[in-house]
Amino acid sequence: MLIFPQISPIALSIGPLSIHWYGVMYLLGFLCFLYLGKWRIKHFGHPVLKVQDMDDFLFYGALGVILGGRLGYCLFYRPEVYLLHPLDLFKAWDGGMSFHGGLIGVCFAVYLFSRKLKASFLQLMDFASVLVPIGLFFGRIGNFINGELWGRVCSSSLPWGMIFPDGGPLPRHPSQLYEALCEGIISLLIMVWFVRKPRKTGMACSLFVIIYGIIRFCLEFFREPDYFATGVVKATGLSLGQLYSIPMIVIGIIFYYLAKTGKFEQNK
Repeated sequence: MLIFPQISPIALSIGPLSIHWYGVMYLLGFLCFLYLGKWRIKHFGHPVLKVQDMDDFLFYGALGVILGGRLGYCLFYRPEVYLLHPLDLFKAWDGGMSFHGGLIGVCFAVYLFSRKLKASFLQLMDFASVLVPIGLFFGRIGNFINGELWGRVCSSSLPWGMIFPDGGPLPRHPSQLYEALCEGIISLLIMVWFVRKPRKTGMACSLFVIIYGIIRFCLEFFREPDYFATGVVKATGLSLGQLYSIPMIVIGIIFYYLAKTGKFEQNK
């Protein structure tokens, strides 16, 4: 059994300005997307993207992640609060971010970027899907440093069971690290393996959606449900994260089948 390391959520303070580790993790994810994307284009080429396009790609993608993630959290997880107090949407420090909302935001952002480039939306999504797991890895590490989104209570005999500062006296699964490993590293390895040879348009991004949905659904069994969603868990036996992941998996499978049969090749 382990004790959560006392890590300050603030990485650096300069006068009244505080830089939080969570923000640093987001920055690292965005920078990895930018520079690994440029490296990939430079070494392997791309039918649409040029190295100089990655700066704009990052700008559109970052907006999609931040705006979609915040709106998704407010509307998918706490609609009864934010519909009554819509200005609280802008209180990014109060509440959180939603991957499912961020994914929708990224889809809209990439669609707009594809219109600007006069390029295929799915080709851009295929390219981005290989890099997204890196951002997920850093994001989950940020959750861990913040001591948030901890796991369910586990056996005291579990060697890596951890006592979190705000999680009570019992050891819990360090679910943030499970997610960093599975959503980040394992997803990245699968995606890199998958795109090692040419695939039909839409197959890579569809596979990523399937992989993430399955991983998120499974790992939610180790993660403590949100306190405001206990009614949903009691009624369905599933967490909100699992309920939102089911349509992801279904949509991903449908799109993967269509992509594999070449339905999207005309969009090149």
